[in-house]
Amino acid sequence: MILRTVEQVRRIFRIVAGFTLLLAGVVMLVTPGPGWLVIFFGLGLLAAEFVWARRLMDRIKREGGRVKDAMWPPLKADNVDDPGQPDKTG
Repeated sequence: MILRTVEQVRRIFRIVAGFTLLLAGVVMLVTPGPGWLVIFFGLGLLAAEFVWARRLMDRIKREGGRVKDAMWPPLKADNVDDPGQPDKTG
């Protein structure tokens, strides 16, 4: 009986803390502060309870990776000269 109550309290805490962090992160997007980081933490807490939060967090990760690759394309191994390796032509 007590175990069930403790689990319910933890669940409620995760939900309240997740929505609070989510709201604080949205506010921080227009005011000074680490808005995206706080939003991500809030979604992380909510993802433990809600499928929609998990999907949104996965989408943000995927799109963030896509934007990063567009801004800084990955270097190809053949085009990189390593000064520690001998020259292949001679």
